[in-house]
Amino acid sequence: MSTQKMDPERSIYGAMAGNFMRPTWAALLLLLTVVAVASLQITTKAAFPMLTVIPVPVTALSSSSISTTDDSRSCSGFFEGVKRRKVVMSIRDDFGGVGDGKTSNTETFRRAIGFLKRFGKEGGSQLNVPRGRWLTGSFNLTSNFTLFLEDGAVIVGSQDPEEWPIIEPLPSYGRGRERLGGRHISLIHGDGLSNVVITGENGTIDGQGKMWWELWWNRTLKYTRGHLLELMNSHNVLISNLTLLNSPFWTIHPVYCNNVVIKNMTILAPLNAPNTDGIDPDSSTNVCIEDCYIESGDDLVAVKSGWDQYGIIMARPSSNIIVRRVSGTTPTCSGVGIGSEMSGGISNVTIEDLHIWDSAAGVRIKSDQGRGGYIANISISNIKMERVKIPIRFSRGSNDHPDEGWDPSAVPKVKGIYFNNVISLNSTKAPQLKGIEGASFEEICFKNFTMLGLAKSTAWHCEFVSGYANEVFPAPCPELQNNASSLMCS
Repeated sequence: MSTQKMDPERSIYGAMAGNFMRPTWAALLLLLTVVAVASLQITTKAAFPMLTVIPVPVTALSSSSISTTDDSRSCSGFFEGVKRRKVVMSIRDDFGGVGDGKTSNTETFRRAIGFLKRFGKEGGSQLNVPRGRWLTGSFNLTSNFTLFLEDGAVIVGSQDPEEWPIIEPLPSYGRGRERLGGRHISLIHGDGLSNVVITGENGTIDGQGKMWWELWWNRTLKYTRGHLLELMNSHNVLISNLTLLNSPFWTIHPVYCNNVVIKNMTILAPLNAPNTDGIDPDSSTNVCIEDCYIESGDDLVAVKSGWDQYGIIMARPSSNIIVRRVSGTTPTCSGVGIGSEMSGGISNVTIEDLHIWDSAAGVRIKSDQGRGGYIANISISNIKMERVKIPIRFSRGSNDHPDEGWDPSAVPKVKGIYFNNVISLNSTKAPQLKGIEGASFEEICFKNFTMLGLAKSTAWHCEFVSGYANEVFPAPCPELQNNASSLMCS
């Protein structure tokens, strides 16, 4: 076992927290002032709900712990910090891993993490992955654990489907998302964990997803594809400073989790790669996604909460989610999507400072008959879009259900979608806001919303929605000129 001080162990704090020093009294006074002003703003702007950033204790900034909060405009305080890991080992030096891109390290990763698990209650552990290409199948993480990818380290997903075992479907989905029955496990997986950090010196995790995409394209896929990284039923998670490539399916999927921070990530997949969503928080609370660059063949970020009757029964919502300073492109989907799997409910979502270009939609609210659930208190502000086909879209009618047990009378309730300070350049269509007949889509509010470069003949299209618009160009649809909604939207 390696016990010497390692460079990656020293650099982890700079990689994640920017070399913190113990704060001065002046800095603390400034922090308290900012928090007090922010609290006043929150109480006076209830129509546009903002989420309170959880302050990080001073003790979390000491040299013996890991934290992320260094900016009053960061939501990374959702991550509660962890102590410095007492045991640090190397996949190569301590467990005999071979980083030649050819030798399988599946059993090596599983054995290494199995060994390090014993230190979970004794200060935790860290597994370093040095420079090289580390071919592996799926492996499970453990609690009080850091997976650290050094500069030049690449974890490469196995091309053998047998090394991505079949696991049970998520209870809020009732079956695999693509196929009946179970689903392939993610490449990096965890269930029921706490205090987990996945980070590095911009190391890379490459899912080598082409094999899986071809199974989908050829209609020979037997089970739902695995994600690149999935954590279930887990608490206090930090994922930062990595590049993720070529996921077989959704790239990062925290499901039934709380207090998750995903920060400073680059996520890339070919723009035609099917269903390669970037980050999909699912039935999770207190999730922070910020400072990420994403290119994918599906939504850059999609907030979810279960599928039809299975999601309704489980009733596990997604709430208190912040998406901030995300940029990227997706020619087939949206910058940020809400749904369409939203049957457990989605509320209190803040989306701000997005830059989306060459995409099918900027922000999209997706629902349908059979979904049930609710979408409420969604604040969307400071959005810049360039050459986005439909800047804002509410969609329905996908006719996508898990089985014959879905209930056509289960329709969603949508209330409180607030758009503010949005500009769209050279879109081909105006917003398309299509609610569902018999469902409630109300308090849809637009303020300071501008589209430039749109053909003069192009008009908004609205059905089964109501709300209010102020300082909007070109003029919105009549459904958004409801004076009764004006006070709620001001």
